[in-house]
Amino acid sequence: MKKYLIIPLAALFTLGACVSKKVFRQSQMETAVLRQDSVNLANSNATLEGKIAVLNKNIKTLNSDIASLNNQNGQLGQETANQQNQLSKSKEELQAQQQRLIRLQSLLEQQRTQAKALKDKMTDALKGFNSDDLSVVQKNGKVYVSLSENLLFPSGSSVVNPKGIVALSRLASVLNMNTDVSVNIEGHTDSIPIRGRFKDNWDLSTARANAIVRVLVDTYKVDPVRVVASGHSYFDPLNSNASAEGRARNRRTEIILSPKLEEMYRLIEM
Repeated sequence: MKKYLIIPLAALFTLGACVSKKVFRQSQMETAVLRQDSVNLANSNATLEGKIAVLNKNIKTLNSDIASLNNQNGQLGQETANQQNQLSKSKEELQAQQQRLIRLQSLLEQQRTQAKALKDKMTDALKGFNSDDLSVVQKNGKVYVSLSENLLFPSGSSVVNPKGIVALSRLASVLNMNTDVSVNIEGHTDSIPIRGRFKDNWDLSTARANAIVRVLVDTYKVDPVRVVASGHSYFDPLNSNASAEGRARNRRTEIILSPKLEEMYRLIEM
């Protein structure tokens, strides 16, 4: 005969209720955990989004800085190129100036050499005249031939006397052999006012310079293009006009001989 286990119905309901409560509590706990995880994830996302925003801002700033630096670099590159071009031009100008200086120094030395050679020729040609009446000196690249009134003219006159004609003939012979020399003739007087046919000392000094020109050009055929005459009256004395000796030295004619300097003037004006 079969035997059956009989469980009361109330006991079955009690057992079912216990199981359901346990499952429910477990579900509630899992839900709470999931909710907390969701909150934590949301907070993390917010934090990350904030960091991303900051990073994007930094990236934008860095891109702007890079663009600015690139622009500055381009400007610096252009400035550097301009500076290099200017430096190159300055070097070229400096080299050109140095070449001009070398050329000028060469021309000055050449002028001094020519002037010394001319002085020696004049000194040799004018030997025999009293040193008080005639002198030949070299200065400033020129040759100065100074002839006294006593050698050239009677007192108060602009007519060249015989001794003066001899001196001028010798001087002209040197000039005609050195055609690249310009000739400046200056008449000088003392400070005593002139009386007679001349209006004043300006008139006398100019007339004497012109008389020398006519002897050199008309008699001895010196090229007139090379010759300039001027009168200085008593305004360029060698000595004081307070003494007779000083006045005698001041009454003179100076013939200034200059090697032609066209090339030097061109270099100076460049």
